[in-house]
Amino acid sequence: MSPQARPKGSYRSAQREGAPKSAPAVRELAAPTAAELQALAEVLADCVAGGASVSFMHPLAPERALAFWQQTARSVERGERALLVADDEHGICGTVQLLLAQPENQPHRADLAKMLVHRRARQRGVGAALLAAAEQVARRHGKTLLVLDTASPEAKRLYDRGGWVRCGTIPGYALLPHGGLCATTLFYRELR
Repeated sequence: MSPQARPKGSYRSAQREGAPKSAPAVRELAAPTAAELQALAEVLADCVAGGASVSFMHPLAPERALAFWQQTARSVERGERALLVADDEHGICGTVQLLLAQPENQPHRADLAKMLVHRRARQRGVGAALLAAAEQVARRHGKTLLVLDTASPEAKRLYDRGGWVRCGTIPGYALLPHGGLCATTLFYRELR
């Protein structure tokens, strides 16, 4: 087994009840390869092109998307975050990050960030599988509280189904990739 990635299927058992049985396996990347970074850049570009409010504007230049993932990989290698990916028959189709490095008075908390699912893989349980795996990784790191924000109606439904608690909505929080302001909804989940 490569020290760079957990074997496929290592988080399959973490799927929630009700998640499709055909949901893809999720793996954690400890040291992403150049090919994996390129695949992640393609997922990011697809999500931005599809209207996801994930810190980037459309059109997202390929080199900018790749630079984001290279920076993310360095943070993963420093132990500041965990990076998980889901694969389908075409390669990486989804990803999520856990921001583990928190202020010293919040060692029990992590932020869930950049939950991205390529449009080709939506409605197939990818998001639910990534979410369950992220919660498992958070527990392994001793985290008991997760927080996130999202502007996506589909993601809000996913988090509601997953037992996350809505805290409220902030209007005019960010720009959508194609322009126009959008609100974001804050969620948290206590892990037991």
